[in-house]
Order: sequence, then C-alpha cells, then structure tokens
Amino acid sequence: MVPIIRVSCGVALLGLFVTATSGAQVSTARRPDVRFLATPQNVVEAMLQLAEVTPADVVYDLGSGDGRIPITAARMFGARGVGIELDPGLVAQAESGARRAGVDGAVRFVVGDLFQADLRDATVVAIFLLPGMNIDLIPKFRSQLRPGSRIVSHHFAMGDVWPPDEVRDVNGLEIYLWRVP
Repeated sequence: MVPIIRVSCGVALLGLFVTATSGAQVSTARRPDVRFLATPQNVVEAMLQLAEVTPADVVYDLGSGDGRIPITAARMFGARGVGIELDPGLVAQAESGARRAGVDGAVRFVVGDLFQADLRDATVVAIFLLPGMNIDLIPKFRSQLRPGSRIVSHHFAMGDVWPPDEVRDVNGLEIYLWRVP
C-alpha cells in the first residue's frame, strides 16, 4: 500500500528540513494538495551524488514524505538532514525509519509547510515537486540559500526561469542540479 501525503507544493515530495534549532514540530494549517509518491532509492542516491553531498552538508528535503532523502544523506554520506512534511503520519514514519537506520541523531523531521520553512542553514535542498511549485520556490532559494548551495530535483525542472546546471538520466528518470550563484 502506498502512503498518501498531500503536500502543498508538488507531486512527490522529498523532504524539507526546517532550520528551527529546537526539535519542536512546526504546526501548519495548510492542507496538503498532492499525493505522496516515493522517489526510487537509486534516484535518491544519484541525486545526493549529483549534489556532491559530504559530511559538511545539511540536506533539507522539502516535502520529505517517508524521509528517505535525509536518512540516505546521513547514512551514506555522513550529512545532517532535515525533512519538512505536512502530513504528521509521514513524519512519524520518517522518524521511525531514521531510528531503524541508526541516524536519528543526524536527521530531524518537522511537520510544516515547505513554503514557510527557513532554508538559511541548508547547503543542499532536495525536491520532487511540480514545475510550478519549483518556480514558486525560486525567490526563496535565491534569498535564503548561500552562494554555492545546491538544489537537486527529481523529475521536474524550473522551466526556462532557472535552467539547471546539470541534468542526468537515472535509468530513464531525470534529475536536475542547480548551484546558487
């Protein structure tokens, strides 16, 4: 059975890290508007490789769903991760997955709206959102992310508004990379 998440900004949402320094969850009145669709694990790994994730990185996953991107970033690359997700059930599932993977000290999941999230601590942002949602996030990316930060997306680009720096095919699925100037 595929879990259903309705997220405010896209098809399959990968996870979003909120920068609150406490572990407190952020409540949201926003109703999710898309169903959760998990990114295949081989695509998750390829996205993190494309973004050149290292132990020095903080990976935010906007619309984190089951948490596989922050969990993989911590488990395979030694990074810290934050997932932001509207569905409290998916946040609980992600927290459970982090405990099972032994990375619960390196990742955190927050119930919250990715459009309201503070991204200033992120060095990498992962998304699996519809193109329009990606475009709507561009001002936030440009104002909150430091130069050199990376944005990596599964399946959808940002249209002609912000062409990607790199595009890769992963077994027929495209992933995109942008570097913040």
